[in-house]
Amino acid sequence: MLGLTRQNAPSTPAFTTLERMAVMQQKMPFFGLYLDGIQIGCVAVEQAGGEIFYIERLAVLSADRHVGYGTKLVNFVFDYARERGGKKESLGMVDSHTVLKNWCRKQGFVETGTKQFEGLPFVVCFMDKEISA
Repeated sequence: MLGLTRQNAPSTPAFTTLERMAVMQQKMPFFGLYLDGIQIGCVAVEQAGGEIFYIERLAVLSADRHVGYGTKLVNFVFDYARERGGKKESLGMVDSHTVLKNWCRKQGFVETGTKQFEGLPFVVCFMDKEISA
């Protein structure tokens, strides 16, 4: 769909290895979403500094998308961040992924900018959401 491969975008979440996850877990917690004992989704959250948190590695298995599991994961992260003094959630995503971008907008995120990073075959879109109570 987006033309991403291990060769042209090895750092994207779709190609995260167990070794890389082990390294990432040392700096941010990962959470799983389970249905009937089977993991169908995950998300990580990183405190960027002060009151800003980043949503990282948000994923739901393709067979389980579009029924609310992504929303459950994002709402969990909002609560997690609020409990730790968070007031803003930020995320980065493939700018041309319009389905995901529209979903993020429905979750209350607002686009704040884009950037082309060296080594990535796509433009990254940044989105924020105020989460203070």
